Amino acid sequence: MQSGDLDAFEEFFTTFKRPVYATALAITRDPFLAEEVLQDCFVKAYRVRERLDPARSPLPWLQRVTINLCYSRVSRRKALAEPLTSLITNLVVDIAARPDQVVETREVLDVLQRGIDALPPKQQTAVILYYLHGYSLAEAAEIADCNVGTMKSRLHYALKALRARLPVERRLPVGAAATVRVTR
Repeated sequence: MQSGDLDAFEEFFTTFKRPVYATALAITRDPFLAEEVLQDCFVKAYRVRERLDPARSPLPWLQRVTINLCYSRVSRRKALAEPLTSLITNLVVDIAARPDQVVETREVLDVLQRGIDALPPKQQTAVILYYLHGYSLAEAAEIADCNVGTMKSRLHYALKALRARLPVERRLPVGAAATVRVTR
């Protein structure tokens, strides 16, 4: 790939397109914009292919480029499209065994999505990288181009905001929110 072999680059694209697109979609909430970001990210990767270290995974670098491209586009548009409950579904343990629990879980997912949408962009990114993609704190910090302490802080404040929002929006007693467990 580094020497310009298009077949190798196609394999590179096929290998890494899914996590790049998922990150772009989670940040932009717009499938068309996420597709643009995906394309721009891999165009940039192709342009700098000679500088990519074959001994290291390119995914952290690709994710960082994706995040930067998303922020520049979202800040220009200042509009988020539809909520993506399917992304949030990955964050919540399935606790539904009965129909009433299915309804309850859907309501909680909607509230959780609105809560994540209300977070500042850096906290949204922390939640997406750590919980949605399952990166370790160190990996998420590397992708977000910050230190581990900063990533921990972003996650702490994001979860604090989400915990505070959940019982208020759902008008549940504070202890009731504990039935939803966030997983990694």
